[in-house]
Amino acid sequence: MKLIQFHLPKLGKRVGIVTREHQVIDVTSPESPGVLEVLELAYKERVTLGVLLADIQEKVSTPPPMRFTAFQSAESVQEDDNGLTLEKLDVSPDDNIPHLMVPIDTPEVWGCGVTYKRSADMRDDDTQQDIYSRVYHADRPEIFFKGTLSRCVGPNGHIGIRSDSKLTATEPELAYVLGAEGDIIGYTLCNDVSAWDIERENPLYLPQSKVFFGCCALGPMFITPSEIDDPYNLDMKCTILREEKEIYVGTVNTSQINWKFEQLTEFLMRDNPIPFGTVVSTGTGIIVPNDLPLAPNDIVKIEIEGFGTLSNPVKQL
Repeated sequence: MKLIQFHLPKLGKRVGIVTREHQVIDVTSPESPGVLEVLELAYKERVTLGVLLADIQEKVSTPPPMRFTAFQSAESVQEDDNGLTLEKLDVSPDDNIPHLMVPIDTPEVWGCGVTYKRSADMRDDDTQQDIYSRVYHADRPEIFFKGTLSRCVGPNGHIGIRSDSKLTATEPELAYVLGAEGDIIGYTLCNDVSAWDIERENPLYLPQSKVFFGCCALGPMFITPSEIDDPYNLDMKCTILREEKEIYVGTVNTSQINWKFEQLTEFLMRDNPIPFGTVVSTGTGIIVPNDLPLAPNDIVKIEIEGFGTLSNPVKQL
């Protein structure tokens, strides 16, 4: 199942199912006003999302009325003729028009670094140190706190360039969402925006390199594990547009990652209470050249087939 959060004028945040045809079905209810609450409710009641959302549809009337039963899959479910589609919602955020929001109101985002060999090699070339290759080959992964919801943006929201950075870069990543017991309950795309020059000046500056307003973009959808055949065999693409021209295109397959996600989670949760709905970003294998730092008004697009495209403009903070 694929879920989104979206804004409707006068109604605010809504929860939607995205069908295979990219139609959006509103399944918002008072007891589950967001995707996080939907997931928590399903966990509490020990039911599948399909059964839960079918039950919600029977209890409440959502504008406009929708048809949804427990015997239908997300792909086969039909909506009444309201014309709401993922494409129509994929616009710049504005309270006066329908638009996509961050796909889950995550309480925390954590990042993982140097999980791809290419990342380790290129970072060491930049710093003339071996700290990155040492982490890549170590028994303990690099894990860092990335941010809270207030520092995150959704599709088409502005990602930021720190005011004290001259080399801020995009880091396109696959991210997963954790349940109450450290299980993976979903996936999304993440842009781990990072001030590389600050990190390279001194590794102890890593938190300042990683945590600031607009440092993390998530979206466009929350995707359940049943939708993904193999999370370790996904082709990811990143495109940077400047004045409507492609200045960079990079690709990687997640098969190049050096860690299993369960291993990353185990290290993350050692003596560290992790709340339900935490997002873990798994690291990048796409390294933009140093001579192409992000600039104001750039557009960064990250895509994986079936995940949609996470597109964000760049803003100087």
